[in-house]
Parts: sequence; C-alpha cells; structure tokens
Amino acid sequence: MSTTVKALRGAAITLKDNPFEHPSDSCLEYIEEALVMIEDGVITAFGPYAELAGTLPAGVEPDEYPGSIMCPGFIDAHVHYPQLQMVAAYGEQLLEWLTTYTFPTEQQFADSAHAEHVARVFLRELLRAGTTTAMVYCTVHPQSVDAFFAESARFNARMIAGKVLMDRNAPEGLRDTVERGYEESKALIGRWHRNGRQLYCVTPRFAASSTEAQLEAAGALLLEHDGLFMQTHLCENPSEIEWVLSLYPERSSYLDVYAHAGLVRPRAMFGHGVYLHEHDFCTCHAAGAALAHCPTSNLFLGSGLFKLREALDPRRPVHVALGTDIGAGTSLSHLQTLNEAYKVAALSGNKLDAVQGLYLATLGGARALQLGDRLGRLAPGYEADICLLDPKATPLLAFRSSYCKDIVEQLFVLMTLGDDRAVRATYIAGEPVYDRERTGEPFRYPASI
Repeated sequence: MSTTVKALRGAAITLKDNPFEHPSDSCLEYIEEALVMIEDGVITAFGPYAELAGTLPAGVEPDEYPGSIMCPGFIDAHVHYPQLQMVAAYGEQLLEWLTTYTFPTEQQFADSAHAEHVARVFLRELLRAGTTTAMVYCTVHPQSVDAFFAESARFNARMIAGKVLMDRNAPEGLRDTVERGYEESKALIGRWHRNGRQLYCVTPRFAASSTEAQLEAAGALLLEHDGLFMQTHLCENPSEIEWVLSLYPERSSYLDVYAHAGLVRPRAMFGHGVYLHEHDFCTCHAAGAALAHCPTSNLFLGSGLFKLREALDPRRPVHVALGTDIGAGTSLSHLQTLNEAYKVAALSGNKLDAVQGLYLATLGGARALQLGDRLGRLAPGYEADICLLDPKATPLLAFRSSYCKDIVEQLFVLMTLGDDRAVRATYIAGEPVYDRERTGEPFRYPASI
C-alpha cells in the first residue's frame, strides 16, 4: 500500500509540557517558519522549515496559509450535540432548564432524519471552530449515536460519544430501562468503538436520572470492554447536589455515588465539578478521573465559578479539560470559551495566562482523556489534527494584533477577541476538511475516505 505524504508550512505553536506545573515560557514552542510533514494522517516530522525542507519528497509542495498560525486542533471535553438547536434558551437554572428546554428538544431525536440533520450541522460547526476531537453526549435514542458517528466517520475525525442512559426522572420518551440501556449501549459499542477513529463513551446523564442499578450496569460495561470512556455530570448546581444526595442518602457525596458504581476511573470525564470539596479532588486524582471546565455554561446558567487552581493543586493535581457544553454553553469556539475561562479565573483571584489556556484547549484536554500520546501536540507520532489561526480575521483583531510584541501576547489577544472567524482552516488526519476561503462549500470529506 502506497504512503501518502503531505506537508504544511508556516508559523506554528504547540505545547511541550504542562504550564501549570512548569514556567509557561518553557512549555510553549513557537516556530516562526515551521514545516509539518504528515504520512497517512500522522505527523512524521515537525521543526524549522530551514532544517527540514531538504527532507521533503520530490513533488510534495507544502500547503501554506500566509499570516496564519498552525496549532493543534482543539479538544472539547463536554458537549451535547442534540442541544445545538436550543443554544441561547432564556432564563432558567439547571434543573428547570432541563425540563423546559432540554428534554423536549432531545425527544425529537427519536427521528433518525432529524438526528442526521443536526449531526451534520454540529460536526461542521465544530470544524469551523477548529475543534478536531470532542467528547459528545447524544440522546437516549441509539439512532442519535449512529447519526453522530456516521457523520464523524465521513470526516475521519477522532470523536468520543455515547448514548445517554436515563431510567428515571425524565419524560417517558427519554427513559430507557437498566436492561435496554445496557443492551443498546453494548450494541453501539460493537458497531462504533475503535471503528476507524471513533471511540465509545458510556454516558449516564447524571445520578438523578439513573437508578443505582443503571449506574452499576454502566460500570459493568466499562469492565467488559477495553478502552471505553465514561462521561456524566457532577456538582454543577446547588439544587442538583441537594437532589442527588436525597436520592442516594447512603452515599457520602455526589462523587461517591459514581465511585460506588465503579465510574470514577481513568478515561472518566465529569462535567462541571463547580462545587467539589477537597476529598472529591483527592478521589479524582487517585483514580485518574478528569473534570471538564465549562465556563460559558456555568456563567450562562448562573451555576457558579469552577475552582481551577484548587483542581490543579500540585500536591494532588486533577486532570482538567475544557468543555463548551452546548447548549447551556454559548459558543462552540474554544477561543470564546477561553475568554470566559480567563474571567472565571480572575474572579476567583487567579489569572489564566495564554499558554495555560492553550494547554487546556489542546494537550491538557488530550491528557485528561488519556490520549496525550497521540492528540494535542504538533510532534512526530501525533495524529495530524491541526487548525490554522488567523490573527487578522476581523478588522479589530487585525488592528490589535499589529501591536502585539510577541507570540504570547498574540495568543492572549486571539483567546480574548477570537471566535470561529479566527479559524482559517481545519485539518483532520492531514486532510483539509474545512477551509474558510474555499470557493463554494468550505467543508469537504477527505478524499481517502
């Protein structure tokens, strides 16, 4: 089988290490004129163009996007694709918001055609935002999962998703049973887990919408199949916490509900975690579980301020990734999400610098998902999921960028003023699946798929 060689040339940024544990300037790698060489979707060489140009195979001309900055594709650790159609739903806090907006919306995904339509729009909006991997909630309907993975597979994207499990405290059309949830999840795992770049995620919505038996069935699935992921919600809202503890009075904490069912483990992502206590952080650290920081959602619903520095305490650091949490979140753009993450950190008495922000959106997210050996960096051996950032995407960005003294200031300007307009192009496994300037349709499926 012949090898396909591709290349990209231009300015590039990537992370070498964790800027929450080491000085930020030692963790950022910036090359003003870099070359990325790619074979069969994987980066084989990365470094200064002047050093690597001579190794380009004859006839391979690098793609170039003058003025743009190559960056690892963004990683979204917590997002609900069915809720794309209800972004900006007005005026409720979490539990009322679920009843008023979310559940009626998700019932529409019993219709396969509707699920396919929304999945198509959602995947394109992720790519437009420069996001190349996401951990995605579908609905209780298996067809919602099939629709999502089928569209993701057409783009050859590295996506993680699963069928929501809910056997109580939800409308009849959104409830399954312990047995049906288990069997439908098992069938979906067989169809999609490690099918190409697709990965399956066992997905109990949250402790209040699953019985103890269903949470235990979720834990059994994780033990029965190698390499699965798990996602759910945790300590997002005071009323939610009070409700969960009333449903599980024998448990010492909200997190303990999940721990008792075997769900606190590596590759487990807990959304929000706004109201975690020290014991919870220690439990997550010891288990290798991760938290998804969802600032636009927490602010929009008035849920609270995530304690980022406490989560990352070097004495027992917990993996933290960044989540947009559409539809309570207000943007699929990680640049906009970092804009709000900075403000949340500032209100908490800390500052989030640009390198730390980039880490949360790329390598930190990959490490939280236990995929840090293949995602989140521009480096040999890593999958060639890349976005091109345009510092002059809008008149204001162009004006402000002209006064940046270095790449760190430029990054901070992008994460404060940028949004999906600042993404010039997005590559999946070395293929340009989105190009803002492409004539006609900006999206296209890889030619090799």
